[in-house]
Amino acid sequence: MKSSVREKLDRLIERCEEINALLSDPAVIGRQKIFRELSIELADLNPVVAQYQQWLELNSQAEDTRVMLADEDSLIRKLAQEELPSLEQALDGAYDQLQTLLLPKDPNDERNIFLEIRAGTGGDEAALFAGDLFRMYNAFADSQRWTVEIMNQSAGEHGGYREIISRIIGRGAYSRLKFESGAHRVQRVPATEAQGRIHTSACTVAVLPEADEIDDVMIDTADLRIDTYRASGAGGQHVNRTDSAVRITHLPTGIVVECQDERSQHKNKARALSVLRARLLKAEVARQKNEEDTARRNLVGSGDRSERIRTYNFPQGRVTDHRINLTLYRLEAVLSGDLKEVIEPLAAEHQADQLAAMAVE
Repeated sequence: MKSSVREKLDRLIERCEEINALLSDPAVIGRQKIFRELSIELADLNPVVAQYQQWLELNSQAEDTRVMLADEDSLIRKLAQEELPSLEQALDGAYDQLQTLLLPKDPNDERNIFLEIRAGTGGDEAALFAGDLFRMYNAFADSQRWTVEIMNQSAGEHGGYREIISRIIGRGAYSRLKFESGAHRVQRVPATEAQGRIHTSACTVAVLPEADEIDDVMIDTADLRIDTYRASGAGGQHVNRTDSAVRITHLPTGIVVECQDERSQHKNKARALSVLRARLLKAEVARQKNEEDTARRNLVGSGDRSERIRTYNFPQGRVTDHRINLTLYRLEAVLSGDLKEVIEPLAAEHQADQLAAMAVE
């Protein structure tokens, strides 16, 4: 193991010890938000630290065994020769697991999601397919004991949906369904097709992690420049003779707020901070919405038949994921919500890519 990796892992052990101490501090226990954030961080770190400690123990045993190979006693050397291969195998396995745990974690993985399905090219058939996809994800959510709430829907003329937006509430919903975003293509004979010709239609699916509710913004005093000046206008001699007016500049955003209505500089400062907080909150909401709109556009493409991540071929009973060249002849089971064999290979491929990138680094 590289020394730089060991240093990082040693720091994680120290951080765990630090968090455990903080969680027993009455001052932290009384602040629910900080306590919850620390608890989540500890829960994320514990598996990595436990695996690293197991690796350290195995590594120590292996080193002791290698020393025994040079012992004067032939029986001890023989014992070491017998034990070392299994120890090294266990050490390699522990390291592989540790590498997997060290992969960058998507901060959105545990979040609820918004699932958006829209009919693309294909007219009525695309709307019917959108209905099939929604029922598929709804059945999968049921199997995970998640809750599905329909936020908005627009029915197709002959069934299905032109658009349906739902919220799926459940731990790990995003981690399980985040690779579903994109264009889904269906090939089948529509019920209205008299000559039995196969039609191709498409729908777009967007899986968006639910953002934290913004009910306030934190303001770092180091980010503020506060200027005082003499108030102007009506207000009596006191207002005009003292520097009671306040101008606050939020340096990271450049937002400037001024207040001179009150005679007290302290009151003007408090009011200006309140206005600044409201403006920052508005800017944060706008930023979040812009990010969601951009993510949605990037996820779904145009909904054209040629853009597809997956094809559902009814005549052959086949599901093909074009990103990883996966083909399953289990169409009926997949559309019934049995997505395990579709989802897990995608997650494994993503993990393999991350491990390969880590090896290059």
